[in-house]
Amino acid sequence: MLEHGGNLRDAAREYGRPIAGWIDLSTGINPHWYAAPAPDANAWHRLPEADPALAAAACAYYDAPAMLPVAGTQAAIQALPRLRAPSRVAVAAPSYAEHAHHWRQHGHELRQVPYAQLADAVDSCEVLVVCNPNNPTGERIAPALLLEWAGKLAARGGWLVVDEAFGDTEAHASLGPHTGQPGLIVLRSVGKFFGLAGLRLGFVAAHSALLAQLADMLGPWTVSGPAQQVALAALTNTHWQGAMRERLRGEGQRLRQLLAAHSIASSGTALFQWWPEARAEAFWRHMAEAGIWVRLFRHAAHGIRLGLPPDEHAWLRLQQALTTWKHT
Repeated sequence: MLEHGGNLRDAAREYGRPIAGWIDLSTGINPHWYAAPAPDANAWHRLPEADPALAAAACAYYDAPAMLPVAGTQAAIQALPRLRAPSRVAVAAPSYAEHAHHWRQHGHELRQVPYAQLADAVDSCEVLVVCNPNNPTGERIAPALLLEWAGKLAARGGWLVVDEAFGDTEAHASLGPHTGQPGLIVLRSVGKFFGLAGLRLGFVAAHSALLAQLADMLGPWTVSGPAQQVALAALTNTHWQGAMRERLRGEGQRLRQLLAAHSIASSGTALFQWWPEARAEAFWRHMAEAGIWVRLFRHAAHGIRLGLPPDEHAWLRLQQALTTWKHT
């Protein structure tokens, strides 16, 4: 399996610090999670048949004509390459590594293309995969340009796959409203903005025929009953959503300013910041020794990504660790 953030047990084992002593900034998941209501008692008993109300709530929240609930967008990332005959696939790089990993595993001709060169790749592939905003760098592609690419790909039976896992604070940039057209597939995650990664729930927006194919491949009971009930509450709580967007934008700006005050020029989203770091492994170890777990990227994106501290004590610890790093 590929390496991911959130692996606090690895951190605890390597550095001899109990899990409770760590500040986990390695994932970009909202540290102020939605307070999940208790599910109905029979949610643990009944087979989790699909609740049409959940799909309807997702369509309303993500402004998409049709959506399929899946067991985290990871389930879709693993399944989509199996729905096509071997194709020429271009995946934006650097980006979430699971995309390239699974297209490569299923017999496709894979290229990883820097964001600046994606426009040139559109005419020489059948599938183009981008994260928008990008994970881990925060790069963005204008929706109008993405729709232009989607049209070119669809005209020859191709796909544009857009992973919008970190798009909840930038709803104006979503391609969800356009996913009724063939060849455009948008992935959305409940885990990031709502802070509910443990639900393992995401959604796929696409043309209804493709969603039917994907549902057949994934099989029955893909999303647990309790997860469906919690997500329905979260997706319909517009008051919480509005307040949280405002809070995250403010904290994202605070994180950028804190890093800038320590001579780090970063980019990212409301939920994380990233920068190319010449001494990335040394920075990662320095933070770990201070009990702060950040995400080290060793390969395509040689740098550091860190998420939002959960409280003022954590902000202070991060500031202190940055200060001591600056003076090393």
